[in-house]
Amino acid sequence: MDTQITFIGAGNMASAIIGGLTQSGTAADSITATAPDRDQLADIGARLGIRTTADNAAAAATADVLVLAVKPQLMREVCQGLAESVQQARPLIISIAAGLDATTIDGWLGGGNALVRCMPNTPSLVGQGASGLYANDRVSNAQRDTATRLMQAVGLVEWVDDESLLDAVTAVSGSAPAYFFLMFEAMEDAGVRLGLPADTARRLAIQTALGAATMAGQSEHDPATLKQNVMSPGGTTERAIATLEDANLRRAMDDAIQACAERARQMAAELSGER
Repeated sequence: MDTQITFIGAGNMASAIIGGLTQSGTAADSITATAPDRDQLADIGARLGIRTTADNAAAAATADVLVLAVKPQLMREVCQGLAESVQQARPLIISIAAGLDATTIDGWLGGGNALVRCMPNTPSLVGQGASGLYANDRVSNAQRDTATRLMQAVGLVEWVDDESLLDAVTAVSGSAPAYFFLMFEAMEDAGVRLGLPADTARRLAIQTALGAATMAGQSEHDPATLKQNVMSPGGTTERAIATLEDANLRRAMDDAIQACAERARQMAAELSGER
C-alpha cells in the first residue's frame, strides 16, 4: 500500500494496525500518527519508524486514508477540528470508534465523505483480530479494497452491507474475546478444584482453545460436526457436553450476545444524540 495513511490517535489499536501494516510491507514513511501526548508520539515513532505530529489538521491535509482512532467521547471535537482539512483533501475516512454511526461522523467532518466504519477486536493487538466493516455509498470499490488491506494487517475482515449489523459484529466478535476469557477463568477454577496447579490448568485451557479454534478454522466441517467427532458414546466428552446442554449454555450465550447488541444500539443512540 503506497498511499499516505494518517492515524488520528496513537493508542493500542492504532499501534497494532500500524505494526501490522509495516510488517506486511507498507513503507513506514507513508504512515503518520498524531496525538496530543508527545511522549506517546516519541514512543510510537521510535518503535515503528513512522512519522508523528501533534497537528491533526496538518496531518489530515496530506492523507489519502485518514484513520480515526480516538475515543468516541472525543470524536466530535476531533472531527470538527479536522473538517476543513478533510473537505479539501477528501481522503478515505476509516473510523474504528465504537458506537458512532457513519452519518454522525460524516456530519462532524463537514459532509460528503467516503467513510468506512470498522469494528475491530482486541486480538488485533497480536495480529489475530476479527473486524467487521461497513462502507457508506460514497466509498468506491478501490477504497473498499484499501480498507480491506489495511485491516487485514491485523486479522480477518468481514464486510456488512447494513450498518446496523455492526451491532451484531460487536456482539459476536468485538466484545467476544471477554467471553472466552471468562471461560478460561471458569476452566482454570474447575481444574484447581480437581487438584491441578492454577498455572497448569490455565495453560491447558488456553492451548486447547487455540487448538480448537485452529481446527475449526481449517476444517471443512462445521463446529457441530467437529464437536460430535470428539464425543464417544458413553464417554467423558459426551457427559461433559450433556452437562453443559442441561445448564442451557446455548441460551446463556444467546442472551449474552443479544444483550451486547442491544447495549451497542443504545450507546450509538446516546453518542449520536451529542450532535
